[in-house]
Order: sequence, then C-alpha cells, then structure tokens
Amino acid sequence: MNKGYAVFCDADRTFYDAPHRMAHDDRGALYPAATAPVPEGWQRHSTGDWLALRPVAARLPAQGWKIHVSATLGNAESVLERVTEYCVPRLIAFKFVPSRYLLHTRNAKYADRGASGKFITVYPADDDQCARIAADLDALLAGEQGPYVLSDLRWNQGPVHLRYGSFTRRDCYDERGELRPALENADGVLVPDVRGPAFRMPEWIEPPAWLLPHLAARAAATVADMPYRIETALHFSNGGGVYVGTDTRTGAKVVLKEGRPHAGLAADGADAVARLEREQDALERLSGLDCTPEVLDGFELGGHRFLVMEFVEGKPLNSFFARRHPLIEADPTPERLAEYTAWALRVHGLVTDAVAAVHARGVVFNDLHLFNIMLSEDESKVVLLDFEAAAPAAENRRQTVANPAFVAPADRRGVDVDRYALACLRLALFIPLTSLLALDRTKAAHLAEITARQFPVPEDYLREAVDEICRRPDGPALVPAHPYLPVRPGDWPHSRDSLAGAIRACATPGREDRCFPGDIAQFAVSGGGQNVANGTAGILYALHASGAGRFEPGEEWLLARTKEPASGTPLGFYDGLAGIAWTLEHLGHRARALELAELALAQPWEALAPDLYGGLAGLGLALDALGAATGERALTDAALRCADLAARPHREPARAGLLHGATGGALLFLRLYERSGDPGLLDLAAGALRRDLARCVRSAGGTLQVSEGWRTMPYLGAGSVGIGMVLDDYLAHRADADFERARRDIVAAAQATFYAQPGLFRGAAGMVLYLSRTSAPGPGTDPADVRRQIDALAWHAVPHQGRLAFPGEQMMRLSMDLATGAAGCLLALAAACEEPSGSLAARLPFLPPLPAAPEPAPSGAVPEEHRPQ
Repeated sequence: MNKGYAVFCDADRTFYDAPHRMAHDDRGALYPAATAPVPEGWQRHSTGDWLALRPVAARLPAQGWKIHVSATLGNAESVLERVTEYCVPRLIAFKFVPSRYLLHTRNAKYADRGASGKFITVYPADDDQCARIAADLDALLAGEQGPYVLSDLRWNQGPVHLRYGSFTRRDCYDERGELRPALENADGVLVPDVRGPAFRMPEWIEPPAWLLPHLAARAAATVADMPYRIETALHFSNGGGVYVGTDTRTGAKVVLKEGRPHAGLAADGADAVARLEREQDALERLSGLDCTPEVLDGFELGGHRFLVMEFVEGKPLNSFFARRHPLIEADPTPERLAEYTAWALRVHGLVTDAVAAVHARGVVFNDLHLFNIMLSEDESKVVLLDFEAAAPAAENRRQTVANPAFVAPADRRGVDVDRYALACLRLALFIPLTSLLALDRTKAAHLAEITARQFPVPEDYLREAVDEICRRPDGPALVPAHPYLPVRPGDWPHSRDSLAGAIRACATPGREDRCFPGDIAQFAVSGGGQNVANGTAGILYALHASGAGRFEPGEEWLLARTKEPASGTPLGFYDGLAGIAWTLEHLGHRARALELAELALAQPWEALAPDLYGGLAGLGLALDALGAATGERALTDAALRCADLAARPHREPARAGLLHGATGGALLFLRLYERSGDPGLLDLAAGALRRDLARCVRSAGGTLQVSEGWRTMPYLGAGSVGIGMVLDDYLAHRADADFERARRDIVAAAQATFYAQPGLFRGAAGMVLYLSRTSAPGPGTDPADVRRQIDALAWHAVPHQGRLAFPGEQMMRLSMDLATGAAGCLLALAAACEEPSGSLAARLPFLPPLPAAPEPAPSGAVPEEHRPQ
C-alpha cells in the first residue's frame, strides 16, 4: 500500500483531491497571517500547500542557502506571527503553510519525510544575510519546539534549519531521464536538486564559515553508546524507523522502534513519541500473553525515543495470504478452494481469540489489519504487532491510526473498532477489497456475495461480517441495494453509456488544475490534470475511441489550459505535452497540436529517458504520428532523432515493461519500420524486447512476469503483459521461436481469477485489453477467457450517482482517468466488446488492432543509410 494516498482522501469523500483544497472549516481554518492584508509593496501567491509573500522589488538569487522554520500544532500561529513581524519590515521574502490542517498533514505519520517539518521557508538575498537571519530567528524563537527537518542542517537546538537549494522553479532530467527540480552546478549545468530525508550539500558548494559549528555538531551525533547494534531497517515512516537489532550484552535478537518528537502525527495530534509511550503502556498491560510481544527496554537518544521489544518469529499474515490464495490461479479446483477456506476460517479464529485476549486485559488494539498480524511459520499461532494506536477500553476512544482497508466508521468507538476490523478481515481473507468500504459500506454485501460464489464459506460467517460492517449504533443499519451495480461491466453497450455518464457527471470545467478527478499524480507535476495518463487528454481520448462520443466542455477546457502551458510541464506522451498534442490532433484540433509539438521540440528533449511514458519513445511516436498526419517533415525528422537516441546503449531504462522499459522503444522502432520497411528497425525492436524479457522470471506455474526483485508484475504498464502486446506486433512481421514461447507464458500471466485493482496500467482492465487484442494461439485467449476477466471487473466496481464507476490506485477513492480509473476500464471494455470500425478502434495509442502477418522480414544489421538520424 502506498500510504501517500491517505492525505488526498480528506478533501473529498469520493475523489482524490489536493490537501490544500480542504474546505476552511474548523479543520482547514487559515492562520491570521494568511488572511491579513498584503503589506504595501508586497505580493502574495499560493502554490499547493504554500502561501508565499515577496516584496515586489526583491531580487533573489536562483539558488542558495535557505532557512526552514519548524513548529508544532500548538505554537505554529505564534511562531508564524513572529517570523512575519521579523521579515516584513526587513523586506525578506518568505512562504508558509497557511493552516493548522495543512501543517498537520505535512507532519503526519506517512507524510513525505523529506518535506516534513517545513512550516516557514525564508529566502535570504545572500550568504551573509542568511547567517544574520538564522541567528536572529534562533534567538527570536528560543525555547520553541518543532520537528527536526530531516533534509536540513539544524541551527543549534531550536526550530531553525538550513539547506542549500533552488529558490525558483527550474527542472532538469536526472540519470534515469525523469523530470526533477534542478540546481545549477559549478559549470552552469542544471542538475537534480535532491530533496530526500537526509541532509546533503551539493558537492561543488563550500560551506560558509558560519555553518561549520553546526556541521560539527551534526557529525558528533552518534549511536555508539546505545547497547544495541542495528542490523536491518524494517520500515520507515515520518515518525521514525523500525529496526531489527542485537542486544550487544546478551546477543539476543530484538526489535527497536523509534519515535521522532513532534513528527509522525496521528489524527488526534499525538506525535510519534506519544504513540510510542501508548504502545509501551499497552504492551506492559498485556505482558504474559502469547499473542503480544514483550517490552524489553526503553530509552532516549538524541532527543528520539526508542522502545525495545522481543523479536517475534514468523511472517505477516498478508504474505501467507499472497502465496496461498487460490484466486491467483486461472481455474482453481474445488479442492484448492475448500482447502483455502478451511485455512482462512482457522486463521480468522486465531486472530479473533487473540483480540479477545487483548480485550480481556482492558485494551483495544485499534489497528488490526493484515500487516499487523504475525503468523508463525507452522501457522499455529498469531501475534498482534504495532500497538501505538492502542487505548484502554474504558476510555471508549475513536480510532486515530488505521489501515485504509480496515478503518472503522466514525460511529465506532472502543472495542467496536476492533470488532469492525475483525468483520473486515472475514471478507479480506477471501476478497481483499475492503478498502472500498470507505467509499460505500454496503459494498460489504457485494463482496460477501462474490465470496460465496467463489468459496465454500458458511453463510453465517459472511452474514455476520456484513451485519457488523453495515450496522449503525445510533440508527437503522445500512441496506445494500440489489442488484448492487446499476449495470454489469460486460453488459455492453449499456456499461459504456453508464461509465461515460459517470465520467461526464464528474467533470469540473470551472477548476483550473483539473477537469476530471483522477489519480493523485494529477497534483505531482505541472499540467498533471491535462495529460494522457491521469488528466483530461486521456479521458477525452477514451470517450471518443470507445464510441461514447465527444465531450465538448472538456475539449474547451483543455484548449484553454494549453494556450500557455504551465512552466515545468513534462514533454512526454503519457505525462506531458507530446501526449496532449497527439490527443488534440486526434480530436481535430490540429493548430494547437502543432503549437504544442513545436513547444516540446524547443525544450531540451534529447536528455529524456528512452521510455514510452515520459521519454523518447513516447515523444517519437507522437511526433511520427503528427508528422504523418500533417506532412510536417520536421516532426518526422525529430521522431527519427528520438529513435536514434533511444537506440543508444547508454540510454537503457532502469525498469522493464511497456511504459518504463525497453519495450516502449521497441514499439517506436516497430512503428517506424512499418513506415520505412527498414528491417534494421526490426532488429532494434528485437534487441529491446530481449532486454526486457531478460528481466522477467517464470513462476512454478509457468507464467512469465517482470521481476522487480521483491515482487513479480504481470500488468500492462510495468509488467509482462505490456511486453506481450509489443511481442504480438513484432511477431506479425517476423517469426521468432523465443518470442513465441515468451508470449504464450505471458498469456498465462493474464489468467488469474483476481487482480488487486481494476486499473488499465496496474490492474484487471489491462488484462481485458491485452487478451482481447493478442494474436497468441492456444488456451487463455478464447472469448470465454476474456469474458471471465470482464466479469471480474465487477468485483471492483461501485455505483456513483446511479452509474457504473471504478476506484483508482489504492482503492480508497474513485478515479475517472485513463491510467487508474473509469476511462481506462471504458477503453478496455470497448476493445473487448465493440467491433472496431476504422480509426475509431478502441485500443491504446500506437497499439491498433493487429494486421494479418505479412511475409517475414529478414534479419540483419541496420544499414548505415537507414539508421535513425
């Protein structure tokens, strides 16, 4: 689970939205400094969760030493008032987080560790002024508390921190070809401005003399006096780390849990230190139980609190679940389903008994989920872990920390929180989609219905889970609709009309940042609400290509926002200008498409990564298509230049798959081959495909999937199925026995009964799209196989305003975008259900329906005169 998604859930109950859009109610009320009149001669500007104040006449350097001031929720308003009163008369530019809510989210448990703690940023005009300001603010704020800013160097022991970085928005491409904030190095070249959870100075910067004492103080910090040797880091959050270590006095293996003061805030404002104290109190009350770990020690080091606990042997329940679950297979036998059902019921009984034992000691666990349950290797015993959210049962508290798939409704308190989680566990052990209950609790009845069709589960077991989830302590229980969905995904074209209606109904053309709700990636880059993957362009394409028609308000919105694209908008196909240009040409807006293509070519695009998503392959494909459509030779030449750069050995992608691997380059070479007939381009495509296949592994069941080291991936975007799509295109032109074997095993990877998410690039919709298109022979590609995957999409679906809708990445909110949401599901269903008609065939861009195979092309090196130039 990517915990960064949680903060995007508060601003809207249905869609992911930016935290700074939180309504200014009690939680989002602005600090007085944010609503005060702008001083004369100053200007104010909002960007994301920052509010900047700058003297109109100020002339700041592009980069340098800047100052960050941290604060707690309790002292922030006072700290901000004093820093404002210091900066304004001295004409010093600064920015700040304008509300208590935004400061809380910035310092929350799963906030970005590199940005956490930064409440106010002050921009000195030069190094000398920086030293004066830092000293003045340190004196002005003496005694004030604030979290340590991990990316910075602390000035003395107060809330003032320093870091060398960019003052203005500049971007460059890093060694992986990904767009990053930039600094200018000693040679005047833009290089990445690294912003991680550790202080680092650019190698070309000589620290000023006034900084040396603070560097020395940092270097003097040590863990040498600690009687434990840290061996491995298990986990990091903004609240601190969890480590496996050794007690150097006894040699015993232990777990050390760290709490950073004033950081890692829970919903009630408790910091990591307070939660660690709660955990110690709870575990000491539970001492002697065989289902909870024992506390061994507690100490403070460098201002951080540490709790030492016994090391518990075993593995988290989710890991057993992943390797045992029969729905990862295409057609599990009744015996496998019965065996798994017996196992799940037994394990749930063990967990229920453990929770009952905790309750008997007067403690509520408050954070039960698959990752906090340790199951012994022999599967005979469970131990509950992570009691930082625990509370005395007598206090009848609400939940303050929770896994999204097990978070209790606001009406549950005390032991009812654990009972709700146990009910969720009943369903999640079979169909792990309980994160959807945050959108609609009545989904529980639908999940129970699916479970009953797939597994021989006792009826009472499921009914009791649904009753507990749907009950309301202070009113009538929620009543699930029947049928749950307004239309099933496979009921085409009714599902098309329903999905398209949901997408259109969610449009917000009055917003500047986005027209349709999608993934949180919309807020991560400039123009994120416009692009093909997560923005308006991809949705407009999916509506048109699926036969659902045009959406004029969305097109008008996109045209208006691309008249002057925002600075820093990426250049790539799925993330930026190239894809928007291609989409606008596809929709008939040629003039704007050409303007954007010219703008992209005017940028330093030759440093792009070679991939399809944001790199040279996607740019080259878009330029080639635009050049062919318009006759603009310069665009065609630029596409060939992209191919030339992508073919160079030093441009090897860091990942594998269609979107981010060498397969994207193979697709570019194939499409250029089809225009030129140059067999050397097929050789380049073959080489690229072989490099990605070398990163794949075969499972015991014979499926071929991309290996990421710690997991394997079958998906369309970054998994083997995306490679399989381009293998199909290659084999339409040239026979290759190795590729034939590989694509048969990739078809097997697309046969699982269950996928965790519905999305196009990382879920079940991608399997539908692939299976409906592939020319691979043999079992797994029959209409019945495609239909089975279409039917499985219903497991993830939820109704929205009486229409069919789908959740996005992490399954906590709905998404309408192409990469993660409804538009991608719509495109996949259209590809599988709609008869293609000319240019309106519903397929991914540059992957049209496969033609009949021509005579095999010869293999050979690319002749010099035909190489991309």
